[in-house]
Amino acid sequence: MSFGSPRARPSSTSACPCGGGEFGRCCGPILDGVAAPSAQRLMRSRYTAYVVGDLTHLARSWHPRTRPDELELADGTVWEGLVIDEAYEEADTAVVAFRAAWRLGSEHQVLSERSRFVRRAGRWVYLDGDVS
Repeated sequence: MSFGSPRARPSSTSACPCGGGEFGRCCGPILDGVAAPSAQRLMRSRYTAYVVGDLTHLARSWHPRTRPDELELADGTVWEGLVIDEAYEEADTAVVAFRAAWRLGSEHQVLSERSRFVRRAGRWVYLDGDVS
């Protein structure tokens, strides 16, 4: 499965790529292995991982039953913004609907997905999603 081209990791005081504040207080700690406090925060960190090319976080935060055998970065794809449309959690399941803008050269697109998450061993993980 391919994702965007890697960018430099933001400094702790830089804006987080997910739009949630300073990187060091938003997605940075989650990319470093701290458990996400909610499925929405995990989704935001996964978007940020696409932006910065953190395949380790993508693999670690993906349920092993549905995770692809290989993850790779697609040359030239640039992620440009994230909008959360809906998020709700129950005890150990959650749904986050989002739109993520990207471009490849002069082509601009928006990925819309309704993602499902489960809590596994006390940590939220991405299970799967429906792309529209």
